[in-house]
Amino acid sequence: MSTAPWVVDLHYKKDARTLTVTFEDGTKFALPAEYLRIDSPSAEVQGHGASTKITVAGKRSVGISRIEQVGRYAVRLVFDDGHDTGLYTWDYLHLLGRDQAKRWFEYDQRLKAAGLTRDA
Repeated sequence: MSTAPWVVDLHYKKDARTLTVTFEDGTKFALPAEYLRIDSPSAEVQGHGASTKITVAGKRSVGISRIEQVGRYAVRLVFDDGHDTGLYTWDYLHLLGRDQAKRWFEYDQRLKAAGLTRDA
């Protein structure tokens, strides 16, 4: 059962490469395309468990080229680097917004540990 509010609006600002997600309770998150790409819910990124999660580097300038509705519960984001396999449910978008600072910090730590950067 879903615990997150329902999405009522998605707005992508191409020049800022930011997806703004507004939920029915008024909660609003501005999610950078880079963040959505590096934390894609796809198996390609998430692996098949916490120990197999991939640290995706070099996506600072990635953008979203298309947003496709999937039923009433999710969207598929098509990124301009060709990645298009993750389904972003309303719950997952809410989690990404709510935990953005923590997840960015953890991502930065994984990049440093692997000797990688956000730049291509």
